[in-house]
Amino acid sequence: MRTCRYFLLLFWVGQPYPTFSTPLSKRTSGFPAKKRALELSGNSKNELNRSKRSWMWNQFFLLEEYTGSDYQYVGKLHSDQDRGDGSLKYILSGDGAGDLFIINENTGDIQATKRLDREEKPVYILRAQAINRKTGRPVEPESEFIIKIHDINDNEPIFTEEVYTATVPEMSDVGTFVIQVTATDADDPTYGNSAKVVYSILQGQPYFSVESETGIIKTALLNMDRENREQYQVVIQAKDMGGQMGGLSGTTTVNITLTDVNDNPPRFPQSTYQFKTPESSLPGTPIGRIKASDADVGENAEIEYSITEGEGLDMFDVITDQETQEGIITVKKLLDFEKKKVYTLKVEASNPHVEPRFLYLGPFKDSATVRIVVEDVDEPPVFSKPAYILQIREDAQINTTIGSVTAQDPDAPRNPVKYSVDRHTDMDRIFNIDSGNGSIFTSKLLDRETLLWHNITVIATEINNPKQSSRVPLYIKVLDVNDNPPEFAEFYETFVCEKAKADQLIQTLRAVDKDDPYSGHQFSFSLAPEAASGSNFTIQDNKDNTAGILTRKNGYNRHEMSTYLLPVVISDNDYPVQSSTGTVTVRVCACDHQGNMQSCHAEALVHPTGLSTGALIAILLCIVTLLVTVVLFAALRRQRKKEPLIISKEDIRDNIVSYNDEGGGEEDTQAFDIGTLRNPEAIEDSKLRRDIVPEALFLPRRTPAARDNTDVRDFINQRLKENDMDPTAPPYDSLATYAYEGTGSVADSLSSLESVTTDGDQDYDYLSDWGPRFKKLADMYGGVDSDKDS
Repeated sequence: MRTCRYFLLLFWVGQPYPTFSTPLSKRTSGFPAKKRALELSGNSKNELNRSKRSWMWNQFFLLEEYTGSDYQYVGKLHSDQDRGDGSLKYILSGDGAGDLFIINENTGDIQATKRLDREEKPVYILRAQAINRKTGRPVEPESEFIIKIHDINDNEPIFTEEVYTATVPEMSDVGTFVIQVTATDADDPTYGNSAKVVYSILQGQPYFSVESETGIIKTALLNMDRENREQYQVVIQAKDMGGQMGGLSGTTTVNITLTDVNDNPPRFPQSTYQFKTPESSLPGTPIGRIKASDADVGENAEIEYSITEGEGLDMFDVITDQETQEGIITVKKLLDFEKKKVYTLKVEASNPHVEPRFLYLGPFKDSATVRIVVEDVDEPPVFSKPAYILQIREDAQINTTIGSVTAQDPDAPRNPVKYSVDRHTDMDRIFNIDSGNGSIFTSKLLDRETLLWHNITVIATEINNPKQSSRVPLYIKVLDVNDNPPEFAEFYETFVCEKAKADQLIQTLRAVDKDDPYSGHQFSFSLAPEAASGSNFTIQDNKDNTAGILTRKNGYNRHEMSTYLLPVVISDNDYPVQSSTGTVTVRVCACDHQGNMQSCHAEALVHPTGLSTGALIAILLCIVTLLVTVVLFAALRRQRKKEPLIISKEDIRDNIVSYNDEGGGEEDTQAFDIGTLRNPEAIEDSKLRRDIVPEALFLPRRTPAARDNTDVRDFINQRLKENDMDPTAPPYDSLATYAYEGTGSVADSLSSLESVTTDGDQDYDYLSDWGPRFKKLADMYGGVDSDKDS
């Protein structure tokens, strides 16, 4: 540790004598009456040297919210090196230095320039230093001290919420907790009573109370009934300074709602109810509504209704409407005016949710009497059964009686009834009914295999009142009779290998029968008598409704016989016996060593080298014929003469042009694509006379071939010019004009040049819509299709 000098803090508090810088044992209250100084004393020759620990500073205390006209004096810095000659300079730095706190650099006096608020900043940390004015070097090391702001009661308590909302059950005991409110004070809680808050109730007595120190609100009155009053508004005050005079205060509002408890039983407003219902009411039909009132709300007001006693316990029921809490009386069974006209019931209403602590108030239920009067109505006839099931054999004759139905009028007059069949359920009119006695009989022949069950509806109608009618379903089952022979289950076509052995199984047969005998099907299989003696195959009946086809000899030859038709007789064992004959096709095939079929056709014998002699001769004759045809065609082409352009015997040159030379067709590569022609500008060149035969014969000129990229228009103009300059080129009496035809017409092109690009036949039906000018074309092109059709 190095040796240095010490700053000493001297206070003049209350008296003008100096004190050394020692820590304050307790907080000072009030503004200091005298100056406080920080004094630096050096070591004298008589004092002992010691190493410096650090500067020991006491805290400065300032009163917040100072309202004086002058700056508030804080304290004084002083160094023992200061001899009063102005050679030292005091410097202050840290929180608020130069702004909130200023220092006299000559005297070291510190002052506060503004009012300070402890709630904004309670502590300021500053650093002090004394330096030599001339050299700028510190004569004392920099040290740190603290300025603390003394609190004053300048903040009122503030509640955490402006309005509180709370609930408490009704009928609660005194002292039941409701809610706790909390207020905070921004003042210093460690200094005095500025932040000590006390709670009190300003509004809400005598129903509620508040604990002064905790802010807990409790009930203060016994048996507060929600049905009498539900809402309460309580005003709570929070006051600092421990509630003493001069303290600041704040208030808040607490809205308290009493919640419902089940402390009220249901009550019927009347003791007797009466309803009417017709006897035709169906089960589930509502008759009337009853309602018991309950002063409670929510689930405490829910009511359950039940029929406890009476004559109609099994005839009526009561259900609860969950929305309206009403009891709905409904019909449980069909009523009959002729049997009973009046019913008396006892209906009870009760709460399903009961508070046990309120059972002393009495049972939470009530009862009322309900009287129900049944009204008479004209009822339709009633059948003796809800449905009828009858049976009849399928071979029954027409007008055979199957059975009968019975219906009666349930009313007292017992009106007569007539019967009929609903024809919507019997469209084919297979059955009929006697309108007087209800007997059912057939009107057409039946077939079980076509329809096993017939479901029809029978109508019974009162004769005196046709509007009263009823229906009953009638199910008629057609019983089976053995009237169908058995048949093959499928079409059988099988094969036998040429190298087959005797008694070899080649096919299994199965049969089906449309009939359905009671004891099940029992089929028997056998060969037809006409084929049994000389057949190459036998039938083995397996006695399980299947049979097998077996070979009767060793080996078969497909060149001798390629197909066998095997008639098989199938019979049933029912009465009367029914049988049928089915044919099985057996083909003889070549097979490999494993018995797999390879070929079933009889091929011709071939030459050992691969082809027969006859086949080779036929091929050679075809080749010779083709060669001869080609030679003859080439000879004819060479002998063909070119026909003259002008075929008239007299060279009259009167503008006759032959158009019978159609050219080489679309495969002629020398022809031009007319679709690519464009309008050339008219070029007038000097032309030679072409109305006489030229005297001199010009040698044919070789025309340079056009470049691949030469425009078609230039190519045509070049050929035109060459022909105009050549007097030997026919025709001699006409001028060939290669003018531009124009941009085309609105109608589509009739040219066949592009027909090769189409896949199918052209449709020229639209020509008939162009008018009489195109009638000829329409007949020509339209006629092609007609010919094809014919």
